[in-house]
This record gives sequence, C-alpha cells and structure tokens, in this order.
Amino acid sequence: MADPIPAPTGTPERSAIPAALINVCFVLFVINACYFPTAYLSHWWIYDPDGRGIPMDFVNVWAAGRLVLEGHAAQAYDWEIQKQIELAVLGQNFPGLFPWHYPPPFLFVASLLAQFPYAAAYIGWVTVSLVPYLAMMRAIVGRPFGWLLAVAFPMVFNNTMAGQNGFLTAALIGGTLYLMPIRPVLAGVCLGLLSYKPQYGLLFPIVLMAASQWTVFFTAAVVAVAMAFASWLAFGTESWQAFFHWMPMFSQAFLTEGKATWWKLQSLFSLVRYLGGTEALAWTFQWILTAAVAVVLVLMWRSRVRYSLKAAALATGTLLITPYLFMYDMMVLAVPVAFLIRAGLRSGFRSYELPALGCALALIVTFDFSGQPLGLGATLIVGGLVLRRAGPWWRRDLSSSPMVVARA
Repeated sequence: MADPIPAPTGTPERSAIPAALINVCFVLFVINACYFPTAYLSHWWIYDPDGRGIPMDFVNVWAAGRLVLEGHAAQAYDWEIQKQIELAVLGQNFPGLFPWHYPPPFLFVASLLAQFPYAAAYIGWVTVSLVPYLAMMRAIVGRPFGWLLAVAFPMVFNNTMAGQNGFLTAALIGGTLYLMPIRPVLAGVCLGLLSYKPQYGLLFPIVLMAASQWTVFFTAAVVAVAMAFASWLAFGTESWQAFFHWMPMFSQAFLTEGKATWWKLQSLFSLVRYLGGTEALAWTFQWILTAAVAVVLVLMWRSRVRYSLKAAALATGTLLITPYLFMYDMMVLAVPVAFLIRAGLRSGFRSYELPALGCALALIVTFDFSGQPLGLGATLIVGGLVLRRAGPWWRRDLSSSPMVVARA
C-alpha cells in the first residue's frame, strides 16, 4: 500500500524507534505468543481438564452458526434456544447467557465457522481475523514495527481469550481511515462491512459529510445495503424480524439491568452505573459526551489538522460514544495508537507521549487482574494525546478542502 500521508520533498530523516517502546512491545508479544499454546495444552483455554468446553463468548457464534446450518437462522436470536445449543457444545452448564445479537449479515460468518469442529473454529476464527488487523497496523505505522505493535497490544489477550471479533472491528475501522485519502472506494467497502457492528459506525456519516467524502459515504451505504439484502435472501425475513424483536430485550438486560456486570463495560455510561448512578444519570453523561465528541470531530475534520490526527481522533471517538463497550472491543484503540506512533516516528516523540501511553497500558493490564472498569481512562489518555499533538486546531482557519493532506 502507498503511504496515505505522503511527506513532501525535503522531509527530515525518520527518527529511530525508541528502545523502550521496542522492549515493552517485545515482552508483551512474547507473553501473548507463549500463553495461548500453553493455555490450550494445559486446558485453561477452550477445553477444561475434563474435556468440557470452557464458557466463553465464541460459543454464541458457533451455536448461531449451527442453527443456521440446521435451517433455523431466526432461532439464533432466541435466548433459550441459543443457550440449549451452547450447553450441548460445551457439555456443561454455566450461569448467565451468551446471546446472539448481531445483525443477520454476520450469520454468514457464524455458519461458515460452525462447519468446523468447535476448537478448530475457535482457533481458526482468531487466527484468520488477526491477518487483516496485522496488515492494517503495518500500513498505518508505515514500518515493520507495526506488526510487533499489533501483536503486543494488550487487548490482544482479551480478544483471543474470548474468541471475539475485536481484530476484525479494528481492521475495518483502521482500514477505512488508512484508505480514505488514497483508495476511497476500498475505504467505503471497509466501512460498509463494519455494519455488522453498527454502534462503531455512527460517527462516520457525520464526519464524512463534514469532510465531503461522498465516495466513501455512498460506497459504504451500498455495501451495507447489499449485505442486508444478501442476508435477507439467505436467511429470510424472519431473521430480521427476530433481530429487531430481541434487540430491546438485549438493551434492557445489558444497559438497564446490568446483566454483564458494569465493570466489564468500559464506557462512561457503565462507569456511572458502576459508581452507583442511576440509568437516567448515566444516559445524560453519555449523551453529553457523545455530542461533545461529534462537535469536536466535525470541527477538526473541517480544519487543516494533519490527516493522521483526524483519523486518530475519529477512531478514539468511536469508543467514547458507545455505552456498550467490552474490553475486547477496545482493540479499536490500537488504531489511534498506531497513528500516534506513526507521527512520533516521523517527527519525534514528545517527552510525555510514551510515558502517557505507558499509563494507558498500565490501566488496561490492571483491568485484567483487578476487575476494575479502567478502559475509559486508557481511551481518554489516548484521546488527550491526539488533541495535544493536534495543537490549537480550533484557532485555525477552516480549510476550503477538508481533506488537505499534510505530513504526519
């Protein structure tokens, strides 16, 4: 891929990668690379010592896929039916639910995975979805170090353990932002595919209209509609009816009653609920934050701020505006971090940037051991670094061409 932020002639030589950054990433990579083979062979991951499946999020994907293969796609949204399939594949009972709540187009992925044995599908899904994520991170960073940064990112552990789709979500958001200045049609394809998790695409239409990125906007719309139409042909009207029927109950269970426990979510909404605030208060804070993020992004994307910082701000904003945000979904935070690393490698790191990223890392790692909702703090740190590097952008004249490309 070409560099989406081409540097003008006469750019100073790129700076060396700080040794501390390499060392920390290498240690985290080794931990991730060693843990999962060891965990699988020691029966800490996927199967327990008795050969029973360990209850993890991936079971809902495989179970939904089995229902599709049996000709009952709409029943994947029925919590009781879905759980019976999950109990059968795991071979043991478990408290709570792993409900299926994705739009019907994602049933294509689930049905493909369900054609394989459970463990093979689990490992295969994590491995295959890792590939576009690695490619995206390498492209954004602009150096082979991007691969190391990608596999060292602390949320890799959470996403792989749960068998979740964080790699795919990050790849699609990062791919959209990387490709937008150079391959707008492909960027639109990535954004359209992101409709399988619509809560992470809510800011994009606003920003695309503000930046007059109509090719990306309409390509994404066509891809999303085509996916919906294909799923309707494949799974019938009943699948869409079931999706819309169960969504309010899912929202009630997870955002009103806190069935997933508030500390597992990493949003401002969940933090207010975790601290004892009412649902109304949590929504008030969440809507204020969402409105503020949207306004900042519109102004930033219409300014002369460097594109890499606009992209990083938008990726960070996607995490801040959703109340439903598990730690594995914070794989998306790798995108703004990659843009920040890119900027630092081209123009030098500021004295506070790497220590601040270290603090964000510490919050994420602490979450894994303490069970405290610290992910929001990490997101705010990264967002603060993006705004600080952008400088006093609000004082600058609005650009007549919103997509002015400047040096990273």
